[in-house]
Amino acid sequence: MVGPYRGLFSMPGVKAFVIAGFIGRMPMSMLGIGIILLIETLTGSYAMAGAVAATVNISYAVAAPLTGRLVDRFGQARVIVPLTLTQGAALTGLMLCAEFRAPVWALFATGVATGASAVSLGSLVRARWSHLLAGSAKLHAAFSFESVADEVVFVAGPALVTALATMVNPYAGLIVALVCTVSGTLAFAMQRGTEPPVRRSDRHSGSPITIPGVALLSCVFLAMGAVFGSLDLITVAFADEHGTKAAAGLLLAAVASGSLVSGLWYGARQWKISLRSRFVRALGVFAAGLIPITLIGDVRVMAPALFLAGLAISPTIITGYTLIERLVPAHLLNEGMSWVSTAIGFGVALGAWAGGRLTDTFGASNAYGFSVACAMIAVVIGVGGSAWLRTPVLQQQS
Repeated sequence: MVGPYRGLFSMPGVKAFVIAGFIGRMPMSMLGIGIILLIETLTGSYAMAGAVAATVNISYAVAAPLTGRLVDRFGQARVIVPLTLTQGAALTGLMLCAEFRAPVWALFATGVATGASAVSLGSLVRARWSHLLAGSAKLHAAFSFESVADEVVFVAGPALVTALATMVNPYAGLIVALVCTVSGTLAFAMQRGTEPPVRRSDRHSGSPITIPGVALLSCVFLAMGAVFGSLDLITVAFADEHGTKAAAGLLLAAVASGSLVSGLWYGARQWKISLRSRFVRALGVFAAGLIPITLIGDVRVMAPALFLAGLAISPTIITGYTLIERLVPAHLLNEGMSWVSTAIGFGVALGAWAGGRLTDTFGASNAYGFSVACAMIAVVIGVGGSAWLRTPVLQQQS
């Protein structure tokens, strides 16, 4: 299984940006659940916790394409350093507002600043791989590796932040997230040797979202983001309802573990079917895998069910990023990949908000139906618009 991944790290500077990018990405799985745990502890309301977390995700989703466009124009380091410092200050402000019981509007204001200044580091890492391996068959393995790295983050992050928030201090998880995002992102920015050059072009100067395939993928990932956002919050509530709130991180880690395993397997295979077909099939498996969780009322049974539900996540995301890389002109690549982050961010915000409302009203087990419905919507959109996912390189087999 490790064969296709051999040789990826032999190029100068690769190990440095991969390690820094991994550390800087740790907060992407810690921030949302850390905020939910903190606000719910202070207010006793999952709806309020979901609303604050949604605010962070919405502001991030709005800002991500703008950040991507700035990166395409000025380069990665010049943009992400000031943004990272701003986010560090904003997240510190959010925790201080919570500590000193500031008005509710202050939590939302600092949440907006935290999300708007967040860096889509996963997109920037993938842009570096695209620059270094342009036209190489190794790019599939590189994207697969990055998806696996994302899932390692999603295995470790929720468990870590939940343990810190419930066993140490409600603020401890967010403090660790703050340290990781600032140190990791600044270290990533210092790796100038692997940074993609700024490519200026007068052709196709519009936004990548005007490309039909990119718009379609964004809609699919919007629905998938709603699954992720609702699943996180509802699973925390599910564990809480069953008297094992500290197990929430482990339940979420089960989802990420399934995705990690499938990501390794997916990247190690040499695929003969088209990207478009792979994407549609992965979506179908993703939706089907979520159905059993709506029928389970035991935490011990929920863990393996969530593992199975996560199996299709990595293949779907890997294929989606590869399609973006094929569909978007090189000089717009950072912005193009940022649209995936934006779509997922909006979806996570919607899912967190709806999941909180539904959990407070109907209970966690019933609220899981929303997650399944969003997955079904993703399938309908992906299948219905799959003709737009034909790529120039794979035209004959698509």
